[in-house]
Amino acid sequence: MNKLFDLTGKVALVTGASRGLGRAMALALAEAGCDLALNARSAGSLEEVSKKIQGLGRKAVPVPGDVSEEAQVEQVMEATLKAFGRIDVLVNNAGVWEGSYLVRLKKEDWDRVLKVNLTGAYLVAKAAGKVMLKQKSGKIINVASILGFKANKQSMAYAATKAAVIQMTRVIALELGPAGIQVNAIAPGFFNTDMTQRYQDADSKEALDAYVAKIPLRRTGQPEDLKGLIVFLASKAADHITGQTIVIDGGESLV
Repeated sequence: MNKLFDLTGKVALVTGASRGLGRAMALALAEAGCDLALNARSAGSLEEVSKKIQGLGRKAVPVPGDVSEEAQVEQVMEATLKAFGRIDVLVNNAGVWEGSYLVRLKKEDWDRVLKVNLTGAYLVAKAAGKVMLKQKSGKIINVASILGFKANKQSMAYAATKAAVIQMTRVIALELGPAGIQVNAIAPGFFNTDMTQRYQDADSKEALDAYVAKIPLRRTGQPEDLKGLIVFLASKAADHITGQTIVIDGGESLV
């Protein structure tokens, strides 16, 4: 059974790896045996994560670049292949948030969220997909959100991108499946990360407590809660799963 989840010798590329969910997923993959290519906009922001992975006895290489810029995505792929020669797992995680009501949402903010969350996910999946097609193997794991299913106020741009990522996952799974490539998504609920910090501050505590009280498991997610799921989807245990979006939210989407 342990061999099903052993990722020793595999190479994973994680975007948005410097903090939050991306950092936690990168560390989980390293603990399972992966070597890592770590992406964020600057190499400096990846230093702490790289050191932690190296401390686990795995290789970690920063591959900085803006995922919303095609030329930089190509550079990320080139750097990853130069370091490792292959990509077995892509965790397509990089994303940004802009919370605003429709009538207050600025077009430049709408454009920025779509450019990073959707165009960025497409560009990275496309570049990694080309590599995996040549290998005739690989796993792509896109990070969506329960807001891709569930409507919340002030989530217009973010929710639109995450709904699109869910459908993009299904289409890519159809296209790459014949080559032995599995493509799935995870849909987290409210997790305690830098992105949600503004909702965890003292002046928001009452509202957050009321929100958490409606979650069946009565707590928000911690980045470490993703570790088992990301290793599962990256492993042989998930070889016959593709085109699926797996919700991890403590039951938040049920209410």
